[in-house]
Amino acid sequence: MFARLCLIFLILIGLAGCDRPPPLVQQESYVFGTRVEILVAGAPEKQAREAAAAVLRDFDRLHRTYHAWQPSELTAVNDALAAGKSIRVSPEMLEFITEARDLARLGSYRFDPGIGRLIQLWGFHSDEFKPQLPDPEALAAWRARPASVAQLRLDGPRVSSSNPALALDFGGYLKGVALDRAAALLRAQGIRNALINIGGNVMALGDKYGKPWKVGIQHPRQPGPLATLELRDGEAIGTSGDYQRYFELQGRRYSHLLDPASGEPADHTQAVTVLMPPGPKAGTLSDALSKPIFIAGPEHWQEAARQVGVTQVLRVGPGGEIQVTQALKGRLSFLGKPPPMTEVP
Repeated sequence: MFARLCLIFLILIGLAGCDRPPPLVQQESYVFGTRVEILVAGAPEKQAREAAAAVLRDFDRLHRTYHAWQPSELTAVNDALAAGKSIRVSPEMLEFITEARDLARLGSYRFDPGIGRLIQLWGFHSDEFKPQLPDPEALAAWRARPASVAQLRLDGPRVSSSNPALALDFGGYLKGVALDRAAALLRAQGIRNALINIGGNVMALGDKYGKPWKVGIQHPRQPGPLATLELRDGEAIGTSGDYQRYFELQGRRYSHLLDPASGEPADHTQAVTVLMPPGPKAGTLSDALSKPIFIAGPEHWQEAARQVGVTQVLRVGPGGEIQVTQALKGRLSFLGKPPPMTEVP
């Protein structure tokens, strides 16, 4: 799947720049459980490669520090919470916890980084997961006393909780944070034109030799993009989909996008893509705010989008039907025969 996203990304680069000047400088790695690519245009090669390498080093540090199931600073926090103890956290960790908690509250906790134990019960705390359902008794126990980031207590630099089932997982948030940090690092090193791609979460800086950066929105059920989009300077796009981390059992798809209210994977949506305008937190918001819109489902996703302040949304329903907001529709170029589509305010 990650290779497919990468292929779409590279194809679109070619489509958008047949007559461009010298080739782009490209650096890539594999962090956050996905392929990461950085493209730099219009800068000397040495400067571009050094700047991109600094970004990839920061990505690797974030990945190791906040890994949710391999030994890390984050797992040490979760171990303390499970034992009913308070623990002193770093200033950066405290900043992430505070910001993630605020974003969870904004989305009525449909996005909730405190459900790490629930994610583990479903088997998604692993690089490879088996097609099996959670233990019914363990799932019932979690539902009887569900955990939420809202149950965290912050006392200066110390963190604690009265619910030992609370475990932090920044998987629905950290890629967006990384986009913002990458943009800041690149700008600080004199890079003005770049594209940062973290497994389909993308941010644009400047342009590509005078033309907008063009990216694809992955089709949730077919290889290749559903549509393309030209990103402007500072814009970020994020997608939550049921096609990246999932298993199938007895003809049903179970994805990693869990509804904290039910304790079950949301099965009413294939994908949600949001486009965020330029701003210091555009990347963070593009990653975190696609989740509550996805989880809200067909009847409430528009309300959820308004609640979190997102105006540019594309939603793919369970049968492949598309709903797109007026603010985003004019920016999209659909490939092939246009799918069934409803435009909404």
